[in-house]
Amino acid sequence: MSKLLLTATAFFLILGVSQTTFSQNRAFDNPVLAGDRPDPTVIKIGKYYYASATSNEWAPLFPIFKSDDLVNWELVNYVFPDGAPDWAKNNFWAPELSYDEEQGKIYAYYTARDKESNRLSVAVASADSPSGMFTDHGPLVAQEYGSIDAFEARDENGKIYVLWKEDGNSKGQKTPIWAQEVNEERTELIGEKHELFRNDQAWEGGLVEGVAIFQKNGYFYATYSARGCCEISCDYVTGVARSKSLLGPWEKYEMNPVLKDNDNWKCAGHGTVVEKDGDLWMLYHAYNKEGSVYVGRQGVLEKIEWTADNWPILANNAGYERSKASLEFSDNFKKRLDPIWQWRVTQDIQYETGKKGLKLQASEENETLGTLLVQGTKSLDYQYEATVIPDGKAAAGLAVIGGANNGFGAPPAGMGISVKGDQLILWETINQKTREIATVTIPSNKQVKLILSMKDGYNMTTSAIVDGETIQVGDTQDVKHLVPWGMGFRLGLVAKGATDSYAHFKEVRIY
Repeated sequence: MSKLLLTATAFFLILGVSQTTFSQNRAFDNPVLAGDRPDPTVIKIGKYYYASATSNEWAPLFPIFKSDDLVNWELVNYVFPDGAPDWAKNNFWAPELSYDEEQGKIYAYYTARDKESNRLSVAVASADSPSGMFTDHGPLVAQEYGSIDAFEARDENGKIYVLWKEDGNSKGQKTPIWAQEVNEERTELIGEKHELFRNDQAWEGGLVEGVAIFQKNGYFYATYSARGCCEISCDYVTGVARSKSLLGPWEKYEMNPVLKDNDNWKCAGHGTVVEKDGDLWMLYHAYNKEGSVYVGRQGVLEKIEWTADNWPILANNAGYERSKASLEFSDNFKKRLDPIWQWRVTQDIQYETGKKGLKLQASEENETLGTLLVQGTKSLDYQYEATVIPDGKAAAGLAVIGGANNGFGAPPAGMGISVKGDQLILWETINQKTREIATVTIPSNKQVKLILSMKDGYNMTTSAIVDGETIQVGDTQDVKHLVPWGMGFRLGLVAKGATDSYAHFKEVRIY
């Protein structure tokens, strides 16, 4: 058996869009990071850009993408390819990359919940290159209400500060943005912390968060998000503030918010600003109005514009131009397990790949769903197929994986189609209880192609092909109730049964 490890040279071309130019604001296809890629961060090292995004509860943690144009990205690494650091248990959010040119090191700040204190904590890891192995340095700060959304910035004197949000909204309190100096090794905060600003304007609602700093025109500028980020009723927006000094005083733009809903995207925010050919661009997340919460928050790129009095603003005209063909995926598992696949951070997943395909060790883990190997959805309408060699021990299946409810931190739940022995089963598992919705008997010892089709993001039908015959399994199922808070659906391979059994998948296709 082998565990999924992403080497420094391994990569997967995530976005196969055509080469484009930046001659005008709309001369490329959004989203540039398709699927659920919340809280994107981006930095430039030499001629290349590197980005990352929130992982939530899916390992490997914190993907690192590489691009030479901010549009075409490939997956080159993970910050934590083996899963969670020992001290952390869940809520793996908001990575923020920073490069120290003098040291030649890349730092990855991130949020996670501490096992002992149960507090949301800001932590940091480092590596000699974006494609290298990261060393975790653990938490830097964990306030009583929680500390999230770190960002590193140097002040006007060259001192390094870490900025973060105190998560007061989780307790009905205000949400200060703090800054505190950090040592050169990024292992300890030093000196006193300073409040930069907090949610004190009506348009900001219950919180401000996701601060990112850049400099121009003699100012430090801060982009920041406000209101509700992450569910069907979200109303996220983005504002900007500026100061001559990193520690303030900070002035908020009187025409905030500068980024809000348009014809294609809603609830936009938590982005990072980076330079490209003399212009500044913001990579942020947003829900596509068509895809909504079923796909998740996708990575959108938009150019920064400037007012006559030197305020950065956005045109709010990002479109959705991605072709559906660019989102297709297939895997026959012959060479390796493609690094796009993920698993629950709480499970030590075991598998084999080779000429015969994938053998995935079964279990009763993940709230009795079984072993899950998943990737995010990227569209509302798709067909998901897997060719399975069934046996009488493990149930091998396809499933839509979400949450037991739409509440924060809900346990995983799902609905799917599996084959075990001579039975095709349409099932739903919620709160460790499995309901068989429909069953069909098929000839034993036959290769089966399982098919899961989705329409409008939540209307699911399941079928199978056995000996050339297409067999419908059950009626159309509405899976809206399974959509998880803060992330889109995952498409999963499922192996359920005793740990001495395996689900055998020959190939998978999503189109």
